[in-house]
Amino acid sequence: MNRTTLSLIGAATALAAISGVAALTGGSSDDAGSAGKAATRLPVQRSTLLCPTPSTSDVSSTTYTAYTPKRDGVDAKDGTAELLPAQNAADDVTDPGGDGKGDKNDKSGKDGGKGGQAASGGDKPVLPLKEPGKPVTTDVSSAGAPALIGTADGRFAPGWTVQQTTTIDAGSGRGILGTACTAPDTDFWFPGVSTDRGRQDFVHLTNPDDAAAEVDLKLYGPSGRLKSATDESITVPPRSTLPVLLSTLTDQRAESASLRVTARSGRIGAEVQAVDQKAGSDWLPPSAVPSSSVAIPGIPKDATSARLVVFAPGSDDADLKVRLAGPNNSITPAGHESLHVKSGMTAAIDLGDVTKGEPGSLLLTPEGGEGPATPVVAALQVTRGKGGDQETAFIPATAAIERSATAADNRTKGSTLSLVAPRAAAKVRITASAGAGGGSPVSKTYEVKGGTTKALEPPRPASGKGPYAVTVERLSGGPVHASRMLELTQDGVPMFTIQSLPDDRGTVVVPEAGQDMSLLNDD
Repeated sequence: MNRTTLSLIGAATALAAISGVAALTGGSSDDAGSAGKAATRLPVQRSTLLCPTPSTSDVSSTTYTAYTPKRDGVDAKDGTAELLPAQNAADDVTDPGGDGKGDKNDKSGKDGGKGGQAASGGDKPVLPLKEPGKPVTTDVSSAGAPALIGTADGRFAPGWTVQQTTTIDAGSGRGILGTACTAPDTDFWFPGVSTDRGRQDFVHLTNPDDAAAEVDLKLYGPSGRLKSATDESITVPPRSTLPVLLSTLTDQRAESASLRVTARSGRIGAEVQAVDQKAGSDWLPPSAVPSSSVAIPGIPKDATSARLVVFAPGSDDADLKVRLAGPNNSITPAGHESLHVKSGMTAAIDLGDVTKGEPGSLLLTPEGGEGPATPVVAALQVTRGKGGDQETAFIPATAAIERSATAADNRTKGSTLSLVAPRAAAKVRITASAGAGGGSPVSKTYEVKGGTTKALEPPRPASGKGPYAVTVERLSGGPVHASRMLELTQDGVPMFTIQSLPDDRGTVVVPEAGQDMSLLNDD
């Protein structure tokens, strides 16, 4: 008799490992409990992260910080985590701080040699981790820094995160540009992009795999789809990155637009680098998946202006209530009680200094009425400072933390953590890791009242040196959305960047074997 035994738990665990960042981890934080004895939650075995090319400016520098939290139930010995340089598919890329001129049919923004030279790939690993619970960091000149393709497995995979923080000292792109390196996927939404003459927005497409990826780019303005000036299909070669200047995709100019990035074959990482000629620059991460209720956490208390951009991707219009969750309660911003978003069109409203000196978060919920609520994607462009001393950052709609989320690069000064509980109150534990140069972790527990935002300076490691990571764990209560602001004032300019903190998807729900399937293969 020839008997082959199939273990369902083994098959599911293998699938989780192949899927990179645990694409099977969706659902609420009570998934495993609701499944009863039919499922268990296990740490992921493999994660993939992609970091875009930081900058081509000669007056810039970038700090990379990588970190994996310590986890129970993870093998304490096996595993690696490192990043490798990607090839640049463009021969010559326009410096985002330059004039942006060039052949409009050249989607990569080539300018005949006036921009910075493309960074070349290589095989030298960057930021290999030695142990969970302790970050590693490195500083590089951004002008020569390539995009990075990273993989973590074993004990380093669950919750692995890499933060890329770039400082540009001069030029129209000056400021802090921060982003958490992202997982590859097939569909991304970027409300808040622009094809206006005062902006240069590049979408950076990175392909981590050994086969080419075919990618479609579609832009939507206030009146619907922006007419394409070129072929919207982009080929991203294997193990390569490609920056695409959005204004080369259309002859129409839109101050606020929405970009959809879809991989028709393969998978990619996508992030938008937005450069405002007057208000600095930053990365615009993708919005959370379309949802009828949206949370945008972490508007700074000293924000001088905030511009909300919303897109309704479905076939129905969306009617939304707009609320600001402050330190004590939720209020309706004066003059902006509701927002109507037409199907397939981008809506934008200027909220001014909406926080009025107190930190807050924006909440969008269905206005009510008959029929199902319409899902939307959204983002907020936030400005600090005035006149020639302005700096801008972006906060996308952010998914709730199911279990934990981490911001990897925090400094002794300048970090602010924002937590919002849109509905019921919640309890969270915030842990500061050891510093890259030593120290011991420190944890504190906080309560976040329902309908409010708690903004705080996160705890610091005991006797810590160097950048450190901050991990937020939801312990009980309702949903919690979070972001982290990193600020650095330079020459009177309040430079800052904001990173949203969605769940790290460090665990996956795996069904338990319910029966011995070997009988199906008996001879």
